[in-house]
Amino acid sequence: MKFEAETEPSTGQVSGVRDLPGQWPWLPRLATLVLTLLTLDYVLNLGFFKLITAVESQFLYTVVALMLPLVFILWPIKAGIASKRVPWYDLLLFLLAAAVCGYFVYNAERILDNGWEYAAPQTAMVMSFLLWVIVVEAVRRAGGWPLALICGLASIYPIVADKMPGPIQGFPSSPDQTAIYHAMSRESMLGIPLQAFANLVIGFLLFGVALQKTGGGKFFINLAFALLGHVRGGPAKVSIFSSGLMGSMSGSVITNVLTTGVLTIPAMRRVGIGRSYAAGVEACASTGGVLMPPVMGATAFVMASFLNIPYATIALAAVVPSLLFYLGLFVQIDAYAAKYQLKGLPQEELPSLRQTLKEGWYFIFVFVLLIWMLFYLRREAIAPFYATALLLVINQILPYHRWGWAECKDFFSSAGKLFAELITILAGVGLLVGALSVTGLSGTIANDLIYIAGGNPLVLLIMGAVTSFILGIGMTVTAAYIFLAVALAPALVQGGGMNPLAVHLFILYWGMLSFITPPVALGAFAAATVAGARPMETGLKAMRLGSVIYFIPFLFVLNPALILQGQWQDIVIVLCQALVGVVLIAGAMQGYLIGIGDLTVHRALQWPIRVMLVIGGLAFAIPGGGAMPLDHGELFMLSLALTLPALIVAWLLVRNVQRARPHGA
Repeated sequence: MKFEAETEPSTGQVSGVRDLPGQWPWLPRLATLVLTLLTLDYVLNLGFFKLITAVESQFLYTVVALMLPLVFILWPIKAGIASKRVPWYDLLLFLLAAAVCGYFVYNAERILDNGWEYAAPQTAMVMSFLLWVIVVEAVRRAGGWPLALICGLASIYPIVADKMPGPIQGFPSSPDQTAIYHAMSRESMLGIPLQAFANLVIGFLLFGVALQKTGGGKFFINLAFALLGHVRGGPAKVSIFSSGLMGSMSGSVITNVLTTGVLTIPAMRRVGIGRSYAAGVEACASTGGVLMPPVMGATAFVMASFLNIPYATIALAAVVPSLLFYLGLFVQIDAYAAKYQLKGLPQEELPSLRQTLKEGWYFIFVFVLLIWMLFYLRREAIAPFYATALLLVINQILPYHRWGWAECKDFFSSAGKLFAELITILAGVGLLVGALSVTGLSGTIANDLIYIAGGNPLVLLIMGAVTSFILGIGMTVTAAYIFLAVALAPALVQGGGMNPLAVHLFILYWGMLSFITPPVALGAFAAATVAGARPMETGLKAMRLGSVIYFIPFLFVLNPALILQGQWQDIVIVLCQALVGVVLIAGAMQGYLIGIGDLTVHRALQWPIRVMLVIGGLAFAIPGGGAMPLDHGELFMLSLALTLPALIVAWLLVRNVQRARPHGA
C-alpha cells in the first residue's frame, strides 16, 4: 500500500448542502463570479462597476444580495432531507430574499443621504423587518439552531432592554427603530464582521479553494509523508505537518480532520498507534492548523478590522503561539513513539520526495509570493488575488492538475457554497453586535465584569477563558469571537491593562478549545468517526495531547513578547523560557522525557515526578510580574526547586531499571 493522496476533498466547512439538480448549480457559480469581479473592482478601485462599488454600503448590500438568497436553495428547510429537488417554498424564499436585498442595494445611497437608519419611510421599515427575519432563518439553515437562537434572541433584546435585570439592562428601542437599525446602520448587519469579509476574506477563501482544487492538498500531504513518514511515529508527525498547512487553508477544524485524517489515521494505525490516540493526534493537529499563519481562518480577518491593524500584524503575532502548540504536540508524539518503540513506514511505501517536489514546487512558490505580499508589501487585500492568479496560470501551463471545464465549474460551485454560508453567519452575528451597540450594553458588560472580578486581571482572564470556551461550544468560532470582542475584550484591555492584540488572540484560542475538549469535542468526535474509535475516549486523549494549548494563551496575554510585541531582548528571553516550559509540560503529560527516558518506570513515584515537572514547566514559562503575584526571579527559583529534584529522581530510576535488565535485552 502506498500512502499517497489521491483525491481532493471539498474545501470549507459546508455540510448538509443540497446537491442541486439540472441548471440550479449555475446560480451559485454565477453569483461567485459576479462577487469576485465586484470585489476586484472594489479592492483595486478599478471603477468598472462604479454604480455598485463607489459607495461601501451599496457594495456590502450587494455582497449579501448575491449570497444570502442562495442559502434557501442550497440548504434544505430541515437537516437530513435527502431530496435534490428545490421545493416551491424554498424557491419562494429565494425570490423574496433576492427582492428584499435588491431593495437595499437600490436604495443604499438614499439610506445614507437621508439618514434612514434613524427615521425611515414605511416601505423601508417593512423591508427592514423582512430582512431581519430572512437573515435569522438563513442563519438557522447554514449555521444551525444554536447560532440562530443566539442571534435571533439577541437581535430582539433592544425591544425589551429596559425590562431586563440590572447587569444586562440597556437603553430600549421600539420594534421599528430596532428593525431599521439592524438593516441600515453600520453597526449591525453591515458592521465589522461583514466589512471584514468584503474587504479581506473573499480573496483568501478563493485562494484556499483554488489551492485545493489544483492539487495543493494532495501535494502537502504527500510532502509530509515523504519527509516524515519513515521516522519513529512518522505518520503521527505527518499529521502535524499536513494538518497545519491544510487547516491554515481551509479555516475549518472539521474539514481539516476529514481531509488529512482519512490518510494519516490509517497510517498511524499501521505503525501500532491505537485508534483513539491516532484520532486524538489528528484532532489536535487540525485544531492548531486553523491558528496557523499565513492563512488563518476568517476570524483573524475580523480581528484585524476590530483592532484596526493590518492582517499581517495578526498573522505574525500568531506564529510563535502556534509553533509552541505544535512543538508540544510533536514532543508528546515523539515521546509516545520512543516509549513504545514505534517505527515509521517503510521507505518504499512512501511518496518520492523528488517526484512530489517536481509536480508541486509551484505551491510553495505561490505561498512565498503570498507571504511576501502580506509581510513585506503589506498588501493584505490584493495579495490573495495575485497568488490565486499566479497559481491558476502555472497550473494550466504544467500538465499535472490542469483544469478543464468541469474543474472550473467545480471551483465556482465550492466557493459559492462557502461564501453563502460565511456571509449569512456574519450577517447573523452582526445582529448580535448591533443589539449590544444600540442598547449600550457592550460598555456596561465590560464594567460589570471588572466589578465582579474585583479589578483582578487574573480573575478576569479566567472568567474570559471559561466564557470563551462555553460560547465556542454553541457557536462557530467566528461568532463566539465577535461576541466576546465586543463584550469581554474591553474589560480585559481597560480593567486588566493588557495588550489589545494579546487579548483578542486569547479569546480566539479559548474559543477554539471546544473542538478538542469534552463533552462537546467536535473535532475529536469527527476524528473518532474516521478512526472507528470511541468519541469520548478520543476527546480525553485529544485533551491530553493538546494540553499545551490550554496554557499558551495565558503565557502571551501576560507577556506580549511571546506574540513579538516588545524589545527583541525580551522576546528572545521569553521565547527560550516558553520553549523549555513546553518541552517539560509535554514530556510530563506523555510520561516520557527526551534525555531522561520513561518517567513511568516506578509506579508510585511517577505521578509526583510528572506533577512536579508540569508545575515547574509552567513556572518556567509564565512571565513574572504584572498580573502575576510572583516576579521573574521567584518563578525561576520555584521552577528549579520543582524540576531539578524531579529530573534527578527520574534519571536515577530509569538508570536503575536499565542496569537491572539482562544484558542485550
